[in-house]
Amino acid sequence: MARNAFDYTLDFKKTDFRKNPELYRIGVGEQGVLLVEPYKSELLPHWKFRTEELARISAQTIFGLFEKYLLENDFIGADMARKYLQMGFTRARRYANHKSGRKYSAGDQDQSSGKEYPYSAGSKNKGNAQLQQEDDALSNEKARAAAIFKEFWFRAKDHPEYIRQKEEFRERYYGS
Repeated sequence: MARNAFDYTLDFKKTDFRKNPELYRIGVGEQGVLLVEPYKSELLPHWKFRTEELARISAQTIFGLFEKYLLENDFIGADMARKYLQMGFTRARRYANHKSGRKYSAGDQDQSSGKEYPYSAGSKNKGNAQLQQEDDALSNEKARAAAIFKEFWFRAKDHPEYIRQKEEFRERYYGS
């Protein structure tokens, strides 16, 4: 496993990453977003994308927590908040594209088994035919909710202090 790869072998129910920052790995994309405590418990209650209005409130609140974590020099908290903003975008886009939330047609076999990440993550139907995209996928309410999260996600990932703390975290815990 690469030094910065997300470690799924940890006991996430017992690990407090605020007290044990050396165990945290940034990983790829949204990895760990629903596992890493105490941040999951602090951020998840605010994560909503059902409507454009809820998405705006959610993204603003999570971005506020992102800034608070940065002020506290809590990179893991900031990174997790960034992941929740990213996940708000990706989930809202999924529902904008497919009202059911399912992108692939159902099948009997697990198409992701034995494949490398990201092909191993998500739906077991990932290798099946994609379902048709909604006619209004670029303009419906979920698309507008996704655009809100995308704006805040990009503000977070490109934030100069986030970038500085990310490099500092990598140097301290990854040795590079």
